[in-house]
Amino acid sequence: MELGLRDRVALVTGASKGIGRGIAAGLVAEGARVAISSRSEERIEAAAADIGARGYAFDAGDLDAVPALLDRVQADLGPIDIYVANTGGPPAGPDPLAFTREQWEAAHRTLVLSPMAFLERLLPGMRERGFGRVVAIGSIAVREPIDNLQLSNAHRPGLVAAFKVLARQTAGDGVTLNHVHPGQIATERIFGMSSREEAEARARETVPAGRLGTVEELAAAAVFLCSVPAGYITGTSLLVDGGLSRSVS
Repeated sequence: MELGLRDRVALVTGASKGIGRGIAAGLVAEGARVAISSRSEERIEAAAADIGARGYAFDAGDLDAVPALLDRVQADLGPIDIYVANTGGPPAGPDPLAFTREQWEAAHRTLVLSPMAFLERLLPGMRERGFGRVVAIGSIAVREPIDNLQLSNAHRPGLVAAFKVLARQTAGDGVTLNHVHPGQIATERIFGMSSREEAEARARETVPAGRLGTVEELAAAAVFLCSVPAGYITGTSLLVDGGLSRSVS
């Protein structure tokens, strides 16, 4: 299938490793001109060189840095057609009442306010040009809250609701906004919560597919939602979870 992404300009945040890097690599493979960002300049430059993208240092918690990042990307590559909102998950913890006010505020900043700051600047241009693709990487916790991920449980559904409103407003202008919700994907984050062996064993027992998902499988779903053929898909969420979720909504 031809995805129509050649020479489209894409920005993927949180892309020095894991899911963000995988999506960026998938977009590069389709011929897009891809900008990637993360907090570490050293890591993002290394990732950019490896996958054929352009790297930019950016901290998702610094809302005032959004305009400068967008100005740099668009000066280097041109107007942004595709924005993939990916951020590392906030801290986990067994006690849902034990997070500090600072941790709650940081989660709100990175998971809700930061993507919205990008969209405030990107959506007008996308609508004017008649094409735009926005994909946010969420979590299966949006459908079924996870006990030790209270900060994600509380904040990620808010962005889903905000996308729904924006999707309805921009659908007639050729712009789509969607979410991809990962389940148990083989990344450093999931291995950081336990050992690789424990994560793989848990997946064999709990995931109907009998294994962890790969970054490439998650990236394939996100890249398709960025494509021209996906132009009639907007305001929706796609689970990539190997059948783990029991939710029907």
